[in-house]
Amino acid sequence: MFPGKRTSHPHLIGVVGGSASGKTTFIKALAARFTPGQLCVISQDHYYYPLPMQAKDERGEVNFDLPGALDRQRCLADLQAVIAGQSVTIREYTFNRPDTEPAEHTLEPAPIIIMEGLFVFHYKEIANLLDLRIFIDAPQDLMLARRIERDYRERGYSEDLVRYQWDHHVVPAYKAYLEPYRDSSDLIVTNIHGFDRAMDVIASHIQNILSWKTVSV
Repeated sequence: MFPGKRTSHPHLIGVVGGSASGKTTFIKALAARFTPGQLCVISQDHYYYPLPMQAKDERGEVNFDLPGALDRQRCLADLQAVIAGQSVTIREYTFNRPDTEPAEHTLEPAPIIIMEGLFVFHYKEIANLLDLRIFIDAPQDLMLARRIERDYRERGYSEDLVRYQWDHHVVPAYKAYLEPYRDSSDLIVTNIHGFDRAMDVIASHIQNILSWKTVSV
């Protein structure tokens, strides 16, 4: 079905997709099908550098859509630690909400590790560790509409700012750092009206991997 191997090492799955393509929703729904301890989900969203360290464009707006916006070495180090069986505590990244106290998340070792984010495939040192690559796709106009709603609700961004970021940051980054890896992914999930069928297929794949690992123990 998908790439897989019988091994005592964790099975690594990478999930990428454009902004507001539905990566987080997809992974939450997937994780809900399994019990605690079976999956470890690592989001690259928690590895952004602090705002003072972020690059700004000619208008003075922070550009979060560049590979250099994230601490990729810390991201890799935490991934390697979880692979090695260690627990790692990270702090939630709050974007433009400096008054919000960041929550702490503990990454626990698990037989299945899922890393999601914009640059999971672009960071070669991470991409080379993956056993399965999933690309979440959606039409650009739909992703923009979702982003406008999400960023207003969660981050307090105005629609004008979201549209500016979309045109000057998001779309150029998508074309440079995500789209080139789309067709080489193991599975492309098109998220227009939902992804239940794709979810069934991926959940079945994960269950097979878990069964192999249980037998080998």
